[in-house]
Amino acid sequence: MLKDKPKNVDEYIKAAPKAAQENLKQIRSILKEVAPNATEELKWGIPVFSGKRILFSFAAYKAHLTFTPTGPALDPFKEELVKYSTRKDSVQFPYNQPIPNDLIRKIAEHRIWDVNENDAKWKY
Repeated sequence: MLKDKPKNVDEYIKAAPKAAQENLKQIRSILKEVAPNATEELKWGIPVFSGKRILFSFAAYKAHLTFTPTGPALDPFKEELVKYSTRKDSVQFPYNQPIPNDLIRKIAEHRIWDVNENDAKWKY
């Protein structure tokens, strides 16, 4: 029998691997603080925060958490991100390392600023 797909972020976190659940709760809490008026929903099967457009997403994988705020939101933090695996629009945080709360907060704040000031798009 197939397991039901999560219908909201709470269900997504409960369905995630045990190793991921605390990290998911932690990043969700940070993003809620940074974007208290954002809408929280699932898109593409992963948690997304949206304002006038998508602000950021996060997702659990087998060995890491992926945070996706878009490439331009990551660019100012390249030096701080060198110890993490990055992609064009995302960064991976391994479960065997502490989540960098302050760095996530700074990146999320920068993304919100970029959307508000420059009408920054989602996934350039």
